[in-house]
Amino acid sequence: MSLFKKKAPKYTAPPVPPVPAEEVPPANGVDNNNGAQKSQLVFHCQQAHGSPLGLISGFSNVKELYQKIAECYDFPPEDILFCTLNTHKVDMKKLLGGQIGLEDFIFAHRKGRPKEIEIVKTEDSLGLTITDNGAGYAFIKRMKEGSIVSRIPHIEIGDHIEKLDGLNMVGKRHYEVAKTLKEIPKGTTFTIRLVEPLKSGFNSIGPKTSSARAGKKQNYGSGKETLRFKANGQATIENEHDEKSKAGIEKINSLLESFMGINDTELATQMWDLSEGKTNSMQLAEAIDNSDLQEFGFTDEFIIELWGAITDARSGRLS
Repeated sequence: MSLFKKKAPKYTAPPVPPVPAEEVPPANGVDNNNGAQKSQLVFHCQQAHGSPLGLISGFSNVKELYQKIAECYDFPPEDILFCTLNTHKVDMKKLLGGQIGLEDFIFAHRKGRPKEIEIVKTEDSLGLTITDNGAGYAFIKRMKEGSIVSRIPHIEIGDHIEKLDGLNMVGKRHYEVAKTLKEIPKGTTFTIRLVEPLKSGFNSIGPKTSSARAGKKQNYGSGKETLRFKANGQATIENEHDEKSKAGIEKINSLLESFMGINDTELATQMWDLSEGKTNSMQLAEAIDNSDLQEFGFTDEFIIELWGAITDARSGRLS
């Protein structure tokens, strides 16, 4: 096993406490539920390893968001592995996916050191759950306890899977990377090249608590509205999902992990939204076949399990 080490640069600029998103004039094409134009939103961001406060706006999808952050700090957008919301830590429960709360603070995690590791696939499953950043980088979201990868100390949550036996994984979706790993024959020795997030130089950065912000007027009242990225490239301001919807989306995500070894809240949310108005699994299957989700090639078994999770959530049995 070989490991390439590159010492990450230290940054000394003090962090600036975040404040809620603000509303500023002219609009950037972000629509509300009625298609009306909304004022442009400004979000606060920071590099997760430490940096001055940044202000970003004028984006309608994840790639554009990364571009805006990169422009703010003058580095290539390809440097960003993923973003977390309201924490600088590599916390997979706080990943930025298909939506951002209007008061969320964005932390950008940049590329750190690369490392190459030889792995002997002694079992059918490596024990990895893979997700991606929506902009071409798949990375490790979870490792099953007692699995092959969990016993290798240099493999960590948040590591980007850059290459497998020299085959470039950049630009591939998480399910493609998961499929490639699954197809490696048992007993094979292969090399995985990972890129870890740049390590934090601070222990105290992070947004203020809601109580600390209480004195500032909230522009959007409830504080539960989110900027949601749509598959068509548009972004809409919508209310946060209710408890039944959240439970259903969470269950769909667990099914994706069981059946495909991937984790994707955005995909799970899209499936939940597609189920609206459907009364049986056949209607759901037809809706999936007529959408961009058909490329996943979901099996009949998965669709049946999916419909069961949806009906359980609708009835409140998952809440």
